[in-house]
Amino acid sequence: MTEPPLHPSDVELFEVDQLRFIEGATLWVSPEERLAMDRIWDEAVQANPSLFDGPAVACTGLEWEAPGSMVLSWARATYRYRALRRVPGAPSVSSVFVAVAQPTDDGRLLVGRMSPSTATPGRLQLPGGSLESPPHEQPLDVVALRRHAARELVEETGVHTRPESLALWLVTRGEHGNVGFLFRSPSRPAQLLHQRFEALVSSETARGQEPELDQIALIRSETELATLGRPPVDYLAPVVHRYAQEGSTTTPDRAANRTD
Repeated sequence: MTEPPLHPSDVELFEVDQLRFIEGATLWVSPEERLAMDRIWDEAVQANPSLFDGPAVACTGLEWEAPGSMVLSWARATYRYRALRRVPGAPSVSSVFVAVAQPTDDGRLLVGRMSPSTATPGRLQLPGGSLESPPHEQPLDVVALRRHAARELVEETGVHTRPESLALWLVTRGEHGNVGFLFRSPSRPAQLLHQRFEALVSSETARGQEPELDQIALIRSETELATLGRPPVDYLAPVVHRYAQEGSTTTPDRAANRTD
């Protein structure tokens, strides 16, 4: 098996027919590295109190075991482990996330701007978030990823979608080796998307909470993405480019029936 090619400044997009997940041992760090990690994390929380150290999945390997068949090796971690990226000589921790491509009936794609209280304020991205490690008695598989993606979509945009309606579209690998599983949602009217988002923002504001996305936009191309005037997450431009190439037709779920 060989590692999918990745150049330091590149984001790679993969089409995958089959996915398999292998859980490994918990990440090990030396006592000195742990002290440094905890210090950096505590400083980050002081600067942004909305950060929390919840359960997270760390990618420890991404390989092809056959054409179109990919294996993700992973370990249980928490968000603070990402602080190891700032510790000289410490092992780099690659994150795993899910995201949803939500098209409109007229062929545009929904992107959102992260709120000031989030870990990446002002960044543009698709609705989505870091993958949480499942309870020990539950597997990590495509079904679990699909459920998580549907939850992120409704929490960030107010758009309810049945998990089984989400089609696995692309797998991305980019900065720090972070791996993203991108799902495609059925197309919806642009007006409906704006109404659902405005209702969500109004509801959360009334409860004294700040929504994860403070603004959404509907775009067709990288050129329109650039006009939004905010930095995008690393995968967004190449994904928007791929979306524009493919058009707004629904992509079949190449791994819809894979639960291994």
